[in-house]
Amino acid sequence: MLFARGKRPDRADLSACAAQVHTLGFVQAGSSDGGAGDDALSPGNPVWAELLRDGLTFDLCGLAPGPASDFPEVMHRFDLAEMPTPAGFDAVAVMAGPHLASSARSLPVIRGMLGHACDMIRHFDDLAAISWGPSRSMIGRQFFESVVTAWLDGGAFPALGLTAFVQAPDGALQSVGLDYWIGQELRIEPPLSADRVTATRLGIRLVNQLVLAGRVEADERIISPDGSRLVLRPSRDRATISVWRE
Repeated sequence: MLFARGKRPDRADLSACAAQVHTLGFVQAGSSDGGAGDDALSPGNPVWAELLRDGLTFDLCGLAPGPASDFPEVMHRFDLAEMPTPAGFDAVAVMAGPHLASSARSLPVIRGMLGHACDMIRHFDDLAAISWGPSRSMIGRQFFESVVTAWLDGGAFPALGLTAFVQAPDGALQSVGLDYWIGQELRIEPPLSADRVTATRLGIRLVNQLVLAGRVEADERIISPDGSRLVLRPSRDRATISVWRE
């Protein structure tokens, strides 16, 4: 989560947030050297907080007055006029708590983490953008809160942001970050990928379907929005799903 420079929340800010947001519980704050309480919360120590949402605990790192979290490396931006830089923004990271480490990629934990980010957006006006590591994306606050909230309420998966698309050297359109969700990336092969806009729309529809249905282990045939027949074919190592016109 990127905050305007010098505007990262501290323990008091989180306590106030928890008092207003019924889905969020503030558990404790401390420093990464193992300390907790007021003595540990000094500018020289990295400061964290443990937060509770939907019965799951999450660690929030990089809080004031300690140093910010590492600034993320990103390739894609969504709903942002320009890419935020370390000169203007400080990073605060949210992650599953230690006892959830073995299930950090489970859907309830991921939904809780993304829901927590939405809570923070609604409470902190200085939270400008969200970085999602698996797709190396930077997402504007309003777009992120809108599409993620819609998904958490039963709507479509936010394929633009929680995944991204790049053009391969041979002209194929390939997803970035879908493997975080299903263990496979999507590749729309030429000449189906020749029209980049149409191919991206198809990619979004397929990502939505794949996140719901899961991995593709054998050839599948589907009908595209324009009525043509498509084949989804996993690669030999099952790492990539190729999409061809039949």
